[in-house]
Amino acid sequence: MKDADNRLDAALLLRGYASGIFPMAEARDDPRVFWVDPRRRGIMPLDGFRISRSLRRRLRRQDYQIALNQDFAGVVTACADRDETWINSTIFDLYLQLHAAGTAHSLEVRQDGALVGGVYGVTLGAVFFGESMFSRITNASKIALAFLVDHLRQTGFALFDTQFLTQHLASLGGIEIPRSAYHARLRRALQQTADFTSLPPAANAQEVLQRSTQTS
Repeated sequence: MKDADNRLDAALLLRGYASGIFPMAEARDDPRVFWVDPRRRGIMPLDGFRISRSLRRRLRRQDYQIALNQDFAGVVTACADRDETWINSTIFDLYLQLHAAGTAHSLEVRQDGALVGGVYGVTLGAVFFGESMFSRITNASKIALAFLVDHLRQTGFALFDTQFLTQHLASLGGIEIPRSAYHARLRRALQQTADFTSLPPAANAQEVLQRSTQTS
């Protein structure tokens, strides 16, 4: 853990990701930002996303809509809307800059027009650096991740970095790998190319479920 200096900007932030570190703040109102390089890194294997029977049933209800980059700021705001958050104003503004530059993206879940879930992250090479996700209805973040993993596979990504491994992510197939193994995977994936916006998200849950079966 190392403090970021006062010159932190969008370009430096991308260099940090490319070298395997990411920024955090202690709290919403703490102006300081520090770099993190965990000893064990969470990743979501793109061929190992686990769709349980209950999630399969939830996906098939299809009482929701999926979109990309329609409300990036809304997703980041919702991710920070909790009692404890690492997203301070500096980090919020930097991600808005990355989004405007085309290197930060969101996948949104809507229900009756309302934003009810989503996930956002940064892209470099063939890496998606997942930053945060949220749910305002049950399982909305799981729906978002199911569609996101499918979308990353379809658009050529090789590595989905989740930073840490939570119980939530582990239940969906997330794993931890040593720092050295992560950095090796990162170097390889940065040499490849992928385009998050080259395709729309899957048109429906059946597409996601069928492709998930083919890769599991």
